[in-house]
Amino acid sequence: MNGEELQEHARARVREFPGADLEHPFGPGWDVYKVRDKVFMLLTDVTGEPIVILKTDPEDGNVLREQHEGITTGYHMNKKHWITLHPTGDLSKPLVDELVTDSYLLVVEHLPRAKRPVDPATFGRDIR
Repeated sequence: MNGEELQEHARARVREFPGADLEHPFGPGWDVYKVRDKVFMLLTDVTGEPIVILKTDPEDGNVLREQHEGITTGYHMNKKHWITLHPTGDLSKPLVDELVTDSYLLVVEHLPRAKRPVDPATFGRDIR
């Protein structure tokens, strides 16, 4: 996937998420996706290439960075809890779907139950 395809694919996945909102708190060069005012995905090209920044479990993030040249630590984010997806040939659409979904669910599962737009134990587990 090239950078534009990577970002558009991530955007398309987010459109399936209840309660997900797009904001621009850092200006027009940053698309910031939130669920109940908590960030789970950022899109930008300020690095010179279109990238996707996602929340991740720290152990999963380590494994992903080891297995994929297109995944690095989170750009301008906590390096332990965030990853960056780069437009390289080793990121498949199903992997991007899974990572975007996992990022959303990591945030949702830490919300108070009454504020959760979905059940994080079951939502999105049937990824295409």
